[in-house]
Amino acid sequence: MRMRQSLAQFEEAFREEAAESIERRERLRKQAVHRARSRRVERRRKEGKLRFTLLALSIIVTAVIVTIVMFETLAMIAG
Repeated sequence: MRMRQSLAQFEEAFREEAAESIERRERLRKQAVHRARSRRVERRRKEGKLRFTLLALSIIVTAVIVTIVMFETLAMIAG
């Protein structure tokens, strides 16, 4: 009787451990998906910030160059 009881306890412990293992794997998978999504969002935000900075800089440089060329042309015509 004692051996059957210990065997039943062993089987029950095995089932519990297997269920915990499945839950742990699912939790780890969800955490990995969440981390990957967070990294992707952060990377996209950084890329967008860089692109915006480059766009603003190119617009400013273009405006400065056009202004200089316009005044040089005006000075050449007037002078």
